[in-house]
Amino acid sequence: MNDFYFILVIAAALLSLWAQFKVKSTFAKYSRVPCEKGVSGAQAAQALMRSSGIFDVAIQRVGGSLTDNYNPSNKTLNLSEPVFSRTSIAAVGVAAHETGHAVQHKIGYGPLVLRSTLVPVANIGSNAGPLLAVLGFFAGIPAITELGILLFAGAVLFYLVTLPVEFDASFRALKLLKSTGTLTDSELRGVREVLTAAAMTYVASALTAIAQLLRLMAMRDRRRR
Repeated sequence: MNDFYFILVIAAALLSLWAQFKVKSTFAKYSRVPCEKGVSGAQAAQALMRSSGIFDVAIQRVGGSLTDNYNPSNKTLNLSEPVFSRTSIAAVGVAAHETGHAVQHKIGYGPLVLRSTLVPVANIGSNAGPLLAVLGFFAGIPAITELGILLFAGAVLFYLVTLPVEFDASFRALKLLKSTGTLTDSELRGVREVLTAAAMTYVASALTAIAQLLRLMAMRDRRRR
């Protein structure tokens, strides 16, 4: 178990570092490449949502870089400055990905619905779970340890459910960009590269969470022996 945990932790850490570097470098690379039609990220998102029959989602500008997201609770598509007003392949690709989430919400895509339901559990579990598990371990109270592990398992489930949600949103983005003729085939290859790099950050997060859950479970099992 210790060897397996060590290998998993190292793999997750290396993947996380590589994914962070890859997504930033790939986004920067295609941020310097303007799309032929000269549409901004916000314009592309608006057009793609219209083509998908979505007319009740507001597009907003938010601060930061790569802070783009779709909020299903208030139906807002939030685009960072490097995406909102710029006309690069990277900007259009990221905006299209977030539009993919809006489409998921419109059709009631199962994993997105489940992920939204798990948000409170994930917030509590990721913060309180490990703390309770360690507290129960050192206090010699198995029930508290089990509660902490259970809470953190809910957070791990959130990370796992996030994977199909993100991959599906990217698939929908590419499909929409192609069907509407927003980007050319060569430009779509750049978008695919950007979105694939971004997806790896979610894979790394899921692996890291799994590794931590396994560590908490191993700690509990040592106490039992």
